[in-house]
Amino acid sequence: MRALVSRFLREQSGATSIEYSLIAVVVSIIFIAALAVIGPAVSDMLDSAAAPF
Repeated sequence: MRALVSRFLREQSGATSIEYSLIAVVVSIIFIAALAVIGPAVSDMLDSAAAPF
């Protein structure tokens, strides 16, 4: 049992996948926030472009 715990604490591949997951979460949050900020402006621009038709 002690060897299993020791090997688990030395293992680094799990930490790398967690780091990549955290990076993906941060990028997703930034992307969603940017869409929330830019979305209404794009919608207004498309509405004004479609108005003549």
